[in-house]
Amino acid sequence: MTASLKINGTSYKVDLPEDVPLLWVLRDEIGLTGTKFGCGVAACGACTVHIDGEAVRSCQVALSDVWGDVTTIEGLGSPDAMAKIQQAWVDHQVAQCGYCQSGQVMQAAALLAENPSPTDQDIDDAMQGNLCRCGTYPRIRAAIHDAASRLKEA
Repeated sequence: MTASLKINGTSYKVDLPEDVPLLWVLRDEIGLTGTKFGCGVAACGACTVHIDGEAVRSCQVALSDVWGDVTTIEGLGSPDAMAKIQQAWVDHQVAQCGYCQSGQVMQAAALLAENPSPTDQDIDDAMQGNLCRCGTYPRIRAAIHDAASRLKEA
């Protein structure tokens, strides 16, 4: 199958079987390795990307099912908006091993785009499908609150 995709604002053509997961298209064909393979069954969130602004698990979206523009961690937001989210992550020392962090940031960005003033419960609900083996969930929550404040100041 030949497919045209718009990823991070750039158009790509790929010739792959229609059932190839978007994750492998991004990593192996396009060379965008910020999206991580974690479990392969959409249970960990490491492969989270946005399709038309919606946070999805790219390991479970077949190439033929991509319905819109794809945004990966490499293309998330404007440089200023991304800097605010990333700076909150740094300030709260969220990452330990760091493997899950691109998925965590992508999920957090989708949450903040939809809900610029999330409560603790909103954050817990939105982030529950993103696993962190290091257990930095309190730091993730604090960083999301901090990023929300920073984004409001802009």
